[in-house]
Amino acid sequence: MSLHLIIGDKLLSSWSLRGALALDLVGAPYTEELIKLNQPDTRERLLRHSPTGKVPLLKTEHGTIADSLAIAEYLAEQFPDAGLWPKDIAARAQARSACAQMHAGFFAMRGSMPFDLSRDTPLSLTPADVQADIERMLALWAECRAAATEPGPFLFGGATLADAFFAPIAVRLRTYQVKLPAADEAYVNTIYQWPAFKAWQKAGLEEVAQ
Repeated sequence: MSLHLIIGDKLLSSWSLRGALALDLVGAPYTEELIKLNQPDTRERLLRHSPTGKVPLLKTEHGTIADSLAIAEYLAEQFPDAGLWPKDIAARAQARSACAQMHAGFFAMRGSMPFDLSRDTPLSLTPADVQADIERMLALWAECRAAATEPGPFLFGGATLADAFFAPIAVRLRTYQVKLPAADEAYVNTIYQWPAFKAWQKAGLEEVAQ
């Protein structure tokens, strides 16, 4: 199967990170094309591939798939033996629910804590709505761990699409120096030690020097 992932800057594009981590979970070969964001020709270049004008985009033999959640579901369908979702029905339902909540919410956190792999500075003031988002996020992670039926350091034991979706949140919590309970700090450390994430992080930080 031919897979071609179109992404934005690795330093700044949280949604692109999700798509890349999902593909890593599959283990299938794919090609990658990076379109720099916030450039005069960015939208024009993206529109050549999709009418959404957004990343990530996955080009497949079945057409171009826009949106990280749609990409995730497509990959789970095409590679059923890759274990992208938890095997247990209840855990799988919780994983899907958590990803959907992440995908459609937490706007205060996103707005006040932009994704930037190179950042290492706390917020000078954490607005109440951002704090509420952080607390809800940690509660959501706890709900995932409670539903897990397999051992391991990720939300559901082994790495799944849920971890691909929450990796950018782990980055925000780390780069904005948010104080976390031990279990959540351990999970952030797990994301930062994930080989696929480490490779993305390395490439993103190299963009700073370019």
